[in-house]
Amino acid sequence: MPAIVLIGAQWGDEGKGKATDLLADRIDYVVKFNGGNNAGHTVVIGDEKYALHLLPSGILTPGVTPVIANGVVIDISVLFAELDALNSRGIDTSKLRVSANAHVITDYHRTLDKVTERFLGKRQIGTTGRGIGPTYADKINRVGIRIQDIFDEGILRQKVEAALEIKNHLLAKIYNRRAISADAVIEELLSYRERLAPMVADTALELNQALEANKVVLFEGGQATMLDIDHGTYPFVTSSNATAGGASTGSGIGPNKVERVIAVIKAYTTRVGAGPFPTELFDADGEFLRAKGFEFGTTTGRPRRCGWYDAPIARYTARINGVTDFVLTKLDVLTGLEKIPVCVAYDVDGVRHDEVPVNQSDFHHATPILEYFPGWTEDITGARSFSDLPKNAQDYVTALEAMSGARFSAIGVGPARDAIIVQHDLVG
Repeated sequence: MPAIVLIGAQWGDEGKGKATDLLADRIDYVVKFNGGNNAGHTVVIGDEKYALHLLPSGILTPGVTPVIANGVVIDISVLFAELDALNSRGIDTSKLRVSANAHVITDYHRTLDKVTERFLGKRQIGTTGRGIGPTYADKINRVGIRIQDIFDEGILRQKVEAALEIKNHLLAKIYNRRAISADAVIEELLSYRERLAPMVADTALELNQALEANKVVLFEGGQATMLDIDHGTYPFVTSSNATAGGASTGSGIGPNKVERVIAVIKAYTTRVGAGPFPTELFDADGEFLRAKGFEFGTTTGRPRRCGWYDAPIARYTARINGVTDFVLTKLDVLTGLEKIPVCVAYDVDGVRHDEVPVNQSDFHHATPILEYFPGWTEDITGARSFSDLPKNAQDYVTALEAMSGARFSAIGVGPARDAIIVQHDLVG
């Protein structure tokens, strides 16, 4: 069975958890392949709301095997806390598999993340301060700690002491911070061994065997395309590959096994943290979107920056990821607007750009060229087919689809689990 990749099409917070939940009863494995606990999925099941950060959202569906793959960086204390929270609510988490090759976030990574961000002042990236970037930096510099190292105390000590030999000089002499004890870091990591051991596996092998056995495997990306380290709005990006290609490198499955790429995209646009955002609103419309869409970060609680739908970004996402299907979310949030602007191109110093400019400076200075669509006032949260939508809502969705580079296979019309219109099968 071919693999399915699910990614975010904008700057994150598009509702990937809802899309995963839509697919969950037809899949066997859900795999987190990038990022760490710097992102969040909110899934609503009945009257229950679940906020997940490190765990793949498929863990909420009985029978599905959740996997944290090698491309993820793991704060083990956060992992255990999240598992405990789910267990306390009656969710079975016993099937979780964790890659032996995933990298570990340590106390010194969290410390460096926070002090470095403060040191940057006005040039801050807007990180969550959870140690994600420094952990990926250590991975690339080949001085990182992997899950498997925790089970060899000698190797663990060598790696931690070598890492801190340089980092403590940096903390003390550059940032005027107290040095971190290698013994304290090692003691903490060793304390996780007993509980962690049953979860650890060669997940790349298991996933390939699952695909060979005709199982349905969903690869769930953290963050989103415009935050990808290579293809996002650098340097205001995350530290991993949040695009479809990251599913292969972040899990150990070949790209030829991926047949479908589903991108989740909001009916408007949001962003958390610093960086360019051409359609950003600073007026009452922005406040309307933020309040009605409850646009506050699942992980940090930070207010999200809000703006109109950006069609060039949708086309960019479709192109970079090879998107086969879009899932449009939060269409209901637009209900009540008299007219709804859509960014169809950019103006950069008087020159029209129909696609996202390759030059970051141009994108930073881009202003949106808007096309306006009539709004609707009817409540659409009960719509379960496209024909149930008001004519103006139908026209809006049809127009977005035509300018976005791939078909709209599902449309979210409310926060409830079943508040979605399915137009095309996302699995078959």
